[in-house]
Amino acid sequence: MDEEYDVIVLGTGLKECILSGLLSVDGLKVLHMDRNDYYGGESTSLNLVQLWKRFRGSDKPPTQLGSSRDYNVDMIPKFIMANDALVRVLIHTDVTKYLYFKAVDGSFVYNKGKVHKVPATDMEALKSPLMGIFEKRRVRKFIIYVQDYKESDPKTHEGLDLTRVTARELITKYGLDDNTVDFIGHALALHRDDRYLDKPALDTVKRMKLYAESLARFQGGSPYIYPLYGLGELPQAFARLSAVYGGTYMLNKPECKVEFDEEGKVCGVTSEGETAKCKKVVCDPSYLTNKVRKVGKVARAIAIMSHPIPNTNDSHSVQIILPQKQLGRKSDLYLFCCSYSHNVSPKGKFIAFVSTEAETDNQESELKPGIDLLGQVDEIFFEAYDRFEPVNEPSLDNCFISTSYDATTHFESTVDDVLNMYTLITGKIWFHFGPCCIFWQTLNLLKS
Repeated sequence: MDEEYDVIVLGTGLKECILSGLLSVDGLKVLHMDRNDYYGGESTSLNLVQLWKRFRGSDKPPTQLGSSRDYNVDMIPKFIMANDALVRVLIHTDVTKYLYFKAVDGSFVYNKGKVHKVPATDMEALKSPLMGIFEKRRVRKFIIYVQDYKESDPKTHEGLDLTRVTARELITKYGLDDNTVDFIGHALALHRDDRYLDKPALDTVKRMKLYAESLARFQGGSPYIYPLYGLGELPQAFARLSAVYGGTYMLNKPECKVEFDEEGKVCGVTSEGETAKCKKVVCDPSYLTNKVRKVGKVARAIAIMSHPIPNTNDSHSVQIILPQKQLGRKSDLYLFCCSYSHNVSPKGKFIAFVSTEAETDNQESELKPGIDLLGQVDEIFFEAYDRFEPVNEPSLDNCFISTSYDATTHFESTVDDVLNMYTLITGKIWFHFGPCCIFWQTLNLLKS
């Protein structure tokens, strides 16, 4: 605490740990502190006893649920797109030597009261029961356009400038109906609401291409991968990375108070009467509550089951997206399920999450359409937490605050936040791999 650091990171959530690792690799002197005595913050993983203490106030869960230590229940469960920026971060930093990953079995979408596999290629579109025969042909043409589209090759643009043409205009050109737009926008492009329709179509096309490229990596049932033993391993892996490159870690540091100089710039962090000096602070919203604002609330349910989610081809790991229009809502509903196949529960047990952006005070009712898809559950827990985003200007106070985790069950928005923060902190754009390199390196992430 008596030294000066380039950056002090407060909180060991996944975002903060990734940034700590990246900044240490860049050669910055990093001190990483947390008020808790464990890694992970809000994105930690709990065993069964810890889960019971949190939600039931008891440390004696039913014996029929199995051994406590066989459970690794993620508090912020999210699948990783096999070809996205987080994979590039994992490869570039060599964090993969601390972790094993496994492909996720299925990716599904809710439509007209039923669960369907998400069609991601032109051939899958032709086979999908989501559409009639004429709509299938229109969708196939649209997907082929997206697959062939290359931003640097005008020949593939068909005369369309996707930086000016909106997603709505592009979809209208191909004559797609509202149900089709629903699963394309929310289950393929992974938009969280319908505002994307009136924005440039280029972002939607890139998102669809990322989904298809990720799906093609393993020729499996989904474009996602997930670490064995759950996401709780990720923050610890990046913490190890930071330590290897000289980062200093201090857990169980109460009342971490950020100090400012006369100009309002951060100059250090005080805990237990000692102050560590620094040039910049990175933290989650809980450490600088006067520099964030509430922007929403996430409602979620956590269920322990003895079977896979019905109508998902007995998938042991799966994501289901329920688009907002299908439920008469303003935001999507998400289902996440993982099991003993990823070593997050005892054999025969499944962990399911249902989450959404809360729109009313009756959150259990909002989650009901997703819970109804689960079938019989052994135990279920409900929880809600507020979402915050920073309102400060980092160039004036040198405080870099992450946004709270949203309701999605994939990492796209989380990675965007991390890499945007990295650029703000360092002034550098994140390093990118070419697709061929990602293909071979991603294969090495998986444990057969």
